[in-house]
Amino acid sequence: MKIVAFVFFLLSSCFIFSQNEQLAQNYFDKGDFEKAKISYEELLKTAPYNTYYFQRIIECYQQLQLFDVAEKSILERYKQYQQPNLLVELGCNYLLKKDEENAKKYFNQALEKLKKNVNEVFNIAATFERKSQIELALKAYELALAQEPKFNFNFQMAQLYGQLGKTDMMIEKYLVEAYTNPQNNVIIQNQLTRFMTEDADVTFNEALKKALILRTQQSQDVFWNEYLSWYYVQQKEFGKAFVQQKAIYKRNPETFFNILNLAELAVEDGDTETAIAIYSFVIENTRDLELLIRSHTYLMEIKIDGAAEKDFPKIADELELLLKEFGISPYSLPLQALQAHFTAFNLKNSELGKNILKNALTLPLSEYQKAQVKMELGDILLFEEKFNQALIYYSQIEEDLKNDVVGHEASLKVAKTSYFKGDFTWAQKQFKELKSASTQLIANDALEYFLLINDNTAADSTLTALKVLASADYLVYQNKNQEAMAKYQAMLKTFKGQEIEAVTLYRLGKMYEKAGDYNNALSQYQAIINNHKECIYVDEAYYFSAELYAKQLQDNEKAKQFYEQIIFHHEDSIYFTDARKKFRQLRGDTSL
Repeated sequence: MKIVAFVFFLLSSCFIFSQNEQLAQNYFDKGDFEKAKISYEELLKTAPYNTYYFQRIIECYQQLQLFDVAEKSILERYKQYQQPNLLVELGCNYLLKKDEENAKKYFNQALEKLKKNVNEVFNIAATFERKSQIELALKAYELALAQEPKFNFNFQMAQLYGQLGKTDMMIEKYLVEAYTNPQNNVIIQNQLTRFMTEDADVTFNEALKKALILRTQQSQDVFWNEYLSWYYVQQKEFGKAFVQQKAIYKRNPETFFNILNLAELAVEDGDTETAIAIYSFVIENTRDLELLIRSHTYLMEIKIDGAAEKDFPKIADELELLLKEFGISPYSLPLQALQAHFTAFNLKNSELGKNILKNALTLPLSEYQKAQVKMELGDILLFEEKFNQALIYYSQIEEDLKNDVVGHEASLKVAKTSYFKGDFTWAQKQFKELKSASTQLIANDALEYFLLINDNTAADSTLTALKVLASADYLVYQNKNQEAMAKYQAMLKTFKGQEIEAVTLYRLGKMYEKAGDYNNALSQYQAIINNHKECIYVDEAYYFSAELYAKQLQDNEKAKQFYEQIIFHHEDSIYFTDARKKFRQLRGDTSL
């Protein structure tokens, strides 16, 4: 019983102590420094060694302009504990009193302490930084390094140089640290990425690029080629990144992982030219069966995506020849799945497509491979308007691969199937759950459909317009583009001025864009801008208009106007960072 009572007493004490600390912090955050001071003084009595409580008390004194009281407290604590960082505190207190001479005296005393014990640099430099004495924090690190060169303060000094706006020095320190301690690379690249997208310094990207190019020229270490490739990927200059990856491959021809990853990024960004060059390079330089099949599959996907109907027989022959070359096995499953999809969606022979996949299921497949086949089977059944059968396959994948990206993808297809069927209540519930999916693309897609259903349900309780839109979207899914386009155009007449008009214009704009009818695409986007400024598609309308003017119509002045709208009026848009970067490029801010 005594032990239980003692434990209960300890737990109660900890709880009360925690409450008192929270209360003190709340007073401080609200600016009630008199009450905060009293609370922290009580806390310091119970924990006299706690430097945080003491710092807070001093800050309260200073906020209350009790500078002499603060000075006395710091001196008493310094006399008791002899901590050199207290000399920094004392110097800063003199600065608040406008006594720069005494402030400088105590700062120098703190730095002198490093000569006796270089390990004090950690507390001294940190205190200088906390007090915004950045130059002195740097000086502390420099003095420590002069005494003990084995110390490493690259990361800390880089951050300080960044605060001072000395980006060249910051880049130098970060890159030295990256090379010295590659395990810190992700953290460093995150820091560099933050500066790469910073508004204040448009020359940073150019400075970083020059520093990296210089290192690739001066060193034969592929580390710097990798870093330069990473830089170009951040800039979405995949062709230049590929040049670096080829240089790496020449010195280390054992892996294509980074090269293939680069190709996939290029595809995602719409840079098909670079993607084709990369996959062709892989095919020419490897005998690895899996890599060959993967590269051929991606090349065929790109070819199918840009093909006209007259090209379909030739593509069908190419797929057949590739499967004859590589054989029917688990290795060639990506090609089999692509052939099935192409046969069903492009050649409109869904029965043959399903047979290809059912034969694939007889192979010794892994769980992920089975999921791939079932997903494609579900897609073809959905194409055939066999909604319930499609849902069975998607649901099996959900069950087999819970909390996995593939499982989430299946969940998204379940939700879209419900949407196509017109079961908006159930679809809405599923899209709501997927808004927080770990995969950004799935989360964004789910959010768009969630808002679409939500907004149009509120605007039209009969859901008449939404049902027509869902049927048009389903025609797009079935690759019946002419029928879909006709239905969207009819919707613009039937539901003119209604909530559904904005998304219809957006859908139609994307279809015109894909068909190469850029002027008609721009007309749809402009109609959104003119008539639906508050809708969720207006930033898309600005962005894709800018893209068309920049890339297809070669009108940079027009492109800049549309990018500028996103920069100044749609800061929360997912296109904001890209729009800002592309606007700067067109304006000629950098030579990137």
